[in-house]
Amino acid sequence: MITKVMQRSLGANRVERVILFAVLIALFSLLTPIFAASFGAAEIGVKQVIDAIVGALSGESSGSVTSRIVMELRLPRILLAFIAGFGLAIAGTVLQTVTRNPLADPYLFGISSGASFGAVLVITLLGNSETMSGTLPSSLINSISLPMGAFIGAGLSVLMVLALCGRAMSTQIERMLLSGVAVSFMFGALTSLLLYFSGPQAAASVLFWSLGSFAKASWAGLTLPLVVIGLATAIILLSKRQILAMKAGDETAHTLGINVQRLRLGMLLLCSLITAVLVANCGGIGFVGLMIPHMVRLLLPGRFALLITGLVGGLFMIWIDVLARCLLSYQELPIGIITAVIGSLFFLFILATKRRG
Repeated sequence: MITKVMQRSLGANRVERVILFAVLIALFSLLTPIFAASFGAAEIGVKQVIDAIVGALSGESSGSVTSRIVMELRLPRILLAFIAGFGLAIAGTVLQTVTRNPLADPYLFGISSGASFGAVLVITLLGNSETMSGTLPSSLINSISLPMGAFIGAGLSVLMVLALCGRAMSTQIERMLLSGVAVSFMFGALTSLLLYFSGPQAAASVLFWSLGSFAKASWAGLTLPLVVIGLATAIILLSKRQILAMKAGDETAHTLGINVQRLRLGMLLLCSLITAVLVANCGGIGFVGLMIPHMVRLLLPGRFALLITGLVGGLFMIWIDVLARCLLSYQELPIGIITAVIGSLFFLFILATKRRG
């Protein structure tokens, strides 16, 4: 009797902690865009940001410079940063679960490098061709061809990692990690080769993808990432029970009637699609999918809090973008550099913790 009471008390405490954490994240999510929009080269106060947003929502926008900066430059950038962080955190969570590898990440898995190679291939092949000035608008071709090329490259990298790992994916973490690193270096070398033989204009365009940035964010450009990541998240939530069953091992999942190979391949391709769309819009941003799931698991142990993980990833990316805009005067640091520095330290921390364990 005492044991049952203690178990109920522990369960109630866990539920209360999850609810409190979710409420804090939701409140922080509402306040973050307002405060983040006040940072930048132009000094804009929080009240001015609120007035600009309220004026745009009510249809009474003043059309001032401040209002245009907030609504046309900073808010699309903030939303793209949130979508990117959300998607990368979701992809990292799914990769770590279906592969049972705590070090799995779109960047370390080679998916980002494959997507970057596909995007660079599209730029170098179509960037100076007559197709770009044909009947279809250039922006429409970019919105279709870049994500498609990035997805093909990301899917190819996943298939190569699967082929290198074979049946040992869920048991030999080191082999999988080395396979991902090898595939990443291979696609990085192919990307450098394409740049070597391309013109200076194409090389300058590729710099956007190689370093990572939200500078080209626009309201029209948010549609594709929002739709793709929203649908991918819905599919992952519908498959939540099957994904959680794989945490207990392939044999256990088989006994529950789950086609492990098909589910794993489907989730890997879905993560490739998420990564490809984000790479096509904001470049290669690494280690976010590695750090955020681990942070959420430390705060909420034993739970598959997918939406909370995505929210934390989105908020993290917004403030990383603020740091990139404000760290240097009249300059903007690439997002990928900042996340690489933080992520590499976090990666070493995980390795050290795993070795002690």
